[in-house]
Amino acid sequence: MVTDDRRASKAQPSMTDVARRAGVALGTVSNTLNSPDKVSEPTRRRVLAAIAELGFVRNDAARSLAAGTSTTIGLVLADLGNSFFVDIARGAEATLRKHGMNLLIANSDIDLAKQTRNLETFEQSRVAGVLMAPLDTAQVREEGAHLLRKTPLVLVNYASPDSSYSGVVVDERRGGYLAARHLIDLGRTRLLFVGGPFLLTAVAERFEGVQAAIAQSPGVTLETIETRGLNIRHGRQAGREIVERGADRYDGIIAAADLLAIGAIQVLEDADGFSVPADIAVTGYDNNHFASESAIPISTISQPGEEMGRVAAELLMDEIMTADGVEKRTVVLEPHLIPRRSTLGEIWRRD
Repeated sequence: MVTDDRRASKAQPSMTDVARRAGVALGTVSNTLNSPDKVSEPTRRRVLAAIAELGFVRNDAARSLAAGTSTTIGLVLADLGNSFFVDIARGAEATLRKHGMNLLIANSDIDLAKQTRNLETFEQSRVAGVLMAPLDTAQVREEGAHLLRKTPLVLVNYASPDSSYSGVVVDERRGGYLAARHLIDLGRTRLLFVGGPFLLTAVAERFEGVQAAIAQSPGVTLETIETRGLNIRHGRQAGREIVERGADRYDGIIAAADLLAIGAIQVLEDADGFSVPADIAVTGYDNNHFASESAIPISTISQPGEEMGRVAAELLMDEIMTADGVEKRTVVLEPHLIPRRSTLGEIWRRD
């Protein structure tokens, strides 16, 4: 038995093994792990590739933990400034608590380097598993996931294209369709989609849903303003462009995010001929907490953030507790429309 333990111990790759594989000095490996700014990008990539190939992990504080005994789950979120991700955390924490697990939250702050460091930290800490709501572009969503060679991972708000990981998503196309359909059902025919950049998967899919609704509606037109982001300042910029285009050009706006809708309305309300919703109705997306509390409460598409967190946590616990592994799957949840004053006007108050 002791011999087996020693053999297992010897099988663990060391920093020396990494240095040999990467063809660099031992100090270079150390700098790559602890002071990456001291290492050139090509060398850093070579060292990280060797780390991934060998499955090397620093033990750090987790050195004393036996494999599989951790009761901690790591949650990596793209942007804690968005209440949608806070809802995901709340749902995940509630479910994990029932399983006797603790949750540690790391904010990537829309920064790929931070997302990678957060994943590295959780792997080094030997957490029992990781939930990740990754950055929202096809190029980087799974970037860094390879670092979790031995740690179960479930994706939130993203479906792995090759089914490498289980995940939980919302039907973004359906959400875009519901937003456009709501305005069309209210008699709005000159619509504008505001959102961007379109390289964001969620924005692109929401726009596809809008287009599907337009295709079913003869006489309804659609134009776009692509923004550089989804925050209030980007909404204000779009609002100024809408004003420049003229008061009669649009009678309905579909914003790809609630903060965009809020920013646009702030500008429109100060301009002549742009009363919301009398002249121009506005929908948002996400059901951000600010949407219901703004001066003109925003009609929005609600994403079930807490439910996403709960489902993702259950998927992860299944993986952790099933020794032989589980079949990877993606759970698709439905968004729903929450109409408010920005499209319904005073009718909303009576409801």
